[in-house]
Amino acid sequence: MSYLLGLSGSLRAASTNTKLMRAAARIYAPADFVEGDLDLPLYNGDVEAQGLPETVQTLSDRIAGAEAVIISCPEYNKALSGVMKNALDWISRTKGSPWRDKPVAIMSATAGRAGGERSQSSLRLCLNPFRPMVIPGPEVLIAGSGEAFDENGELVNEASVRMLTELMDQLRAMARG
Repeated sequence: MSYLLGLSGSLRAASTNTKLMRAAARIYAPADFVEGDLDLPLYNGDVEAQGLPETVQTLSDRIAGAEAVIISCPEYNKALSGVMKNALDWISRTKGSPWRDKPVAIMSATAGRAGGERSQSSLRLCLNPFRPMVIPGPEVLIAGSGEAFDENGELVNEASVRMLTELMDQLRAMARG
């Protein structure tokens, strides 16, 4: 059975990127939704030499089996989060090409005023070698993310909801087209 895979570049329990990822999944529906686990060990060739961690293989398999992937990534020091970069580094070590031709939508939520624009730019660069089909836009950039969601995790800004809906419509069309 096909499913939508969501990846949040933040491990924090109250992450606004996780909230944004879940909001996107609700809009994308109907589809089974699976959240990928990016709480992986730091990439280390010595660890890899002992065998690929099971959590890394599970993530790779989930990417490969998904009809589409949504990635919500914060901006840390003007780039994608270390959590996301580490996951990409690990996935690059798995067999096959789980990202190849996979429809992918990226988005970001940050406390700052730019909404994660640089995280999206750096994430696109890091995804290029994997050759997924990354949707070029609209760019969903949620600034001031601490106030962007209600107590139920729903995105409250109408313009942001419209942009996210357009992005999910394009992702769905690409995945099912």
